[in-house]
Amino acid sequence: MFNKIISSIKNFFKKINSFLPKNKFIKGFIYLIATIIVFFIAVDFNLFWLFGYSPGFKDLKNPPLATASELYSADSVLIGRYYTENRTPVKFKDLPENLKNALIDTEDARFYKHSGIDLRSLFSSIFSTLSGDRRGASTITQQLSKNLYQTRRQRSFGLLTHIPVIKTLVYKTKEWITAVKLEMVYSKDEILTLYLNTVPFGNNSFGIKVAANKYFNKQVNQLTTEESAVLVGMLKATSTYNPITNPVKSRERRNIVLSQMVKYHHLPKAEYERLLMTPIELDLSYKEDNQQEKDSYIRNAVANWLKDWAKENDFDIYADGLKIYTTIDSRMQKYAEEAVEDRMASLQRRFYGYWQNRDPWTDENGDEIPNYMETMVERLPLYKQLSKRYKGNIDSINNALNEPKRMTVFTWKGEKDTTFSTVDSLRYYSQILQTGLITVEPSTSRIRAWVGGINFDYFKFDHVIQSKRQAGSTFKPFVYLTAIDYKKMSPCDKIKDQPVTIDYVENGEKKSWSPKNADWNFTGYDMTLRWAMGKSCNSVTAQLTQMVGWDNVVRYAHLCGIESPLKSVPSVGLGSNDVSLFEMATAYSVFLNKGMYAKPLLVTKIYDKDGKLIKEFKPELKRVLSEETAWLMLYMLQGGIQEPGGTSQALWEYDLFKKGNEIGGKTGTTSNYSDGWYMGVTKDLVTGTWVGCEDRNIHFMSGAYGEGSKTALPIFGKYMEKIYSDPSLGITMGKFPKPDIKIQTKYYCPNSVPRRDTTSGIDSVNVDEETLPDSIDTGF
Repeated sequence: MFNKIISSIKNFFKKINSFLPKNKFIKGFIYLIATIIVFFIAVDFNLFWLFGYSPGFKDLKNPPLATASELYSADSVLIGRYYTENRTPVKFKDLPENLKNALIDTEDARFYKHSGIDLRSLFSSIFSTLSGDRRGASTITQQLSKNLYQTRRQRSFGLLTHIPVIKTLVYKTKEWITAVKLEMVYSKDEILTLYLNTVPFGNNSFGIKVAANKYFNKQVNQLTTEESAVLVGMLKATSTYNPITNPVKSRERRNIVLSQMVKYHHLPKAEYERLLMTPIELDLSYKEDNQQEKDSYIRNAVANWLKDWAKENDFDIYADGLKIYTTIDSRMQKYAEEAVEDRMASLQRRFYGYWQNRDPWTDENGDEIPNYMETMVERLPLYKQLSKRYKGNIDSINNALNEPKRMTVFTWKGEKDTTFSTVDSLRYYSQILQTGLITVEPSTSRIRAWVGGINFDYFKFDHVIQSKRQAGSTFKPFVYLTAIDYKKMSPCDKIKDQPVTIDYVENGEKKSWSPKNADWNFTGYDMTLRWAMGKSCNSVTAQLTQMVGWDNVVRYAHLCGIESPLKSVPSVGLGSNDVSLFEMATAYSVFLNKGMYAKPLLVTKIYDKDGKLIKEFKPELKRVLSEETAWLMLYMLQGGIQEPGGTSQALWEYDLFKKGNEIGGKTGTTSNYSDGWYMGVTKDLVTGTWVGCEDRNIHFMSGAYGEGSKTALPIFGKYMEKIYSDPSLGITMGKFPKPDIKIQTKYYCPNSVPRRDTTSGIDSVNVDEETLPDSIDTGF
């Protein structure tokens, strides 16, 4: 078979040869031309996948300009943009003559005379290169084909493009073919416009319009001859001839461009000589309306949220001109940011006042951690760089680290210019309190507000989803959930508040744990589960954890949406594990959503640049709890407000309880007051807040200042006041929805609190009792 094919090919060429002239030189020339034609066709059609992709006419008619994607809130407010190339196109009629002349005279003098490839310049370039004068011959059209269609990028690779010499030949061939095609599709004026709209000018400036704005604070049609020459000169090498960073070289290159304009009679000699001596006068005062250009916690969170989807579906959110609709409500987001700013500024003043001139880094005993700053400095990447530069010389390293320099720092009164050394800066920023806030609407599984920190420009770390901290008492509801759902206990079941020691085995080692209450006292009261959770009683929670099994507590927490690994130990219910605010809001949402779990949505719809819907995200609901259990947990969460000593009662300070409004919630405080949490639940929303320093070793040392009820809860209170005061949101005060089913479990059990015996100075359970109402309808 193979021999037959070879024989057929030989016969074909014999027939071709019989028609060719007998002169071997003419015959050789014809063979050369035929070979070139066949090679060009093979490259263009990517024969046998040897040469890689080449753009076709359809591609040329729809040039792949990178277009920014837009990010919208649920109420259609533009809240961000994504782009890698800051580009705004300009029309041909807006291009001044001096700019067009400068470009053509410098880059392609015969632009209007060739058809994409300038053979005269090509051969001239070859002879010049052979004589030692290396000179380029790419036309403007060829440069456009290379830049716009990325003919030298990975997509254009074929099997032969991995061979060095052949690779260069294939690339140049593709540029020539594409250039000729461009000349067939577009007019010369259109090619010139397309070129000027696509070329980079440094400093993330793509296209002539952005460059004119950025360097001269002008519109393109206002550019002077010398300004046009500066910008055209940059095209040779944007960094080398950047007028901001290399003004001398930029001026030299500008003058070369001006000389080319003289050479081709587009600039009078006298004008040229005058402009030679003119300095480059930049105007860098142009300010974009970049409120939507700035990075933000939401913008960053959406990009991460869509990362896998974009990769799987071959989309680039930074270049494909998508319209992305988030679940964020712009009004709620504004109120969340305002509440954070208001309360965090106050908390920061309180923190400074508490520590005054003392260092706040302390261990669990309240003692200052020795050599803390030295240790933190040694962890800096800069320290490693300086150590390498100074070959480990400690004195030189310390001198560099302690050298004062001007810098701008964050403050709650605005940015402040100051003089800090690296060590000063680290010391200052380590004491800044951070926060995170997220609001989820469980009925739709939509995230309505997301505040990842206090200021994205200075603090990039997102405390909603990236940060994981000990949850403290906000984790206790999962213990009570396990008791109600797994052990079929009721909110009315009682456990005594008393000292307890739990023996257990961890990794083969026998251990014991004796938890203390927050106030270090045990009342001896028989507490209902609702009262114990509302008062956040550690001893009752620990005993309950032992009764239901800490493995089961972990199981229920995972069931509700906690994805972080949880160490199954007796202290799990007191929040000894690290979790994210996002996970906690997800898990609490199950209670309000009648036992249905769904991972909260941050994006609902995505449209392409033509307005076509390409993706719609919907919640994937899964039942993880019965409706009765979910409703009972809502009732339990209201205990923080309604039960004696409830830890959420600081909310009474806020205007939140009109019209019989009901709120459930749970505070959380970790060891040494390193973390303050509040998880708040209303009939419509679940909101989680967290407050603490980046380093857990820096914290308040008093519950009066550092408890979650003093740090995180006030943010929730202020935020909800703003929410309820805006009727346009449609979020009103009111009671939690009544259960759709009959609740079989006993839950109504008014608590009795023993009066204090003032004669003995101790609490007694054998004296008159004060009965408090305990009903979901009391309005407490």
